[in-house]
Amino acid sequence: MTFLPPPESRRPLGKSGLTVSALAWGNWRLCGDDVNAVVKLLHAALEAGIDLIDTADIYGPDNSEPFGASEALLGRALATDPALRDKFTIATKGGISMGVPYDSSAGYLTSAIDASLQRLGTDRVELWQIHRPDILTHPSEIAEAVTLAHKAGKIRSFGVSNFTVSQIATLQQFLDLPIVSTQPEFSPLKLAPIDNGELDQAIAMDMAVLAWSPLGGGRIANPSDERATAAAAALDEVAEEFGVSRTAAAYSWIMAHPARPIPIVGSQKADRIAEAADALKVRWTRARWYGVLVAAKGEPLP
Repeated sequence: MTFLPPPESRRPLGKSGLTVSALAWGNWRLCGDDVNAVVKLLHAALEAGIDLIDTADIYGPDNSEPFGASEALLGRALATDPALRDKFTIATKGGISMGVPYDSSAGYLTSAIDASLQRLGTDRVELWQIHRPDILTHPSEIAEAVTLAHKAGKIRSFGVSNFTVSQIATLQQFLDLPIVSTQPEFSPLKLAPIDNGELDQAIAMDMAVLAWSPLGGGRIANPSDERATAAAAALDEVAEEFGVSRTAAAYSWIMAHPARPIPIVGSQKADRIAEAADALKVRWTRARWYGVLVAAKGEPLP
């Protein structure tokens, strides 16, 4: 039986010069006021080998909290131990303005970066990303704001989220800095990045791929339709062989792609964060990997 190459526990963050964990911890659901609980989650992530945190300034309103609430809570948790901050690579996002909705003008991006740093209680972030494309802003204006923030030491590297292949290529033409990462929705139930060239472009441009919603919005863990049920069954075959959960198998399936995507684990429970690291135990044959793909598509390959 010939296996695909095993997933590496760490990988380069594109051309940033940074090395990060093969999984990230996402803070979309991070909410409340229990700082000690967040500190425990941070340590749970480190114990699982996860040192990449993905957050955003817009994380808050979806949890019935103010704009920036998740960043602020994370910042308060990191502040409890001065040594904790430097153990993590922090990635945050901006460019969404409540009621606008998207604003990538130079002035807004500059203010968004400064506000995120203040909430996080840090003088820099390792990765700053535009959350969603603003089609009304010329790429040269984005380049201006990002370049100035980088020169000022506020951001170590720059990436994008939810951008199309052409939007990424066009923006890069106006930037001297490399776009080091792209963040698409990618899971066994969201296969667009395979079909639309996003993962191919990531390989060509040496961008890290941060896969959001890698469990299909919970449908992998709790399938409720025929397609999700078929994908779950295909994942279960591999999960049982390697003694891991279905969700760990789903993360590993994503990680097996040669673009080496980094699944963003969205759980706010220490045991689920620890469980995610089991993805590194799984090995895939081509036949089984394609078996999940066929099950997820609901149709045979060409």
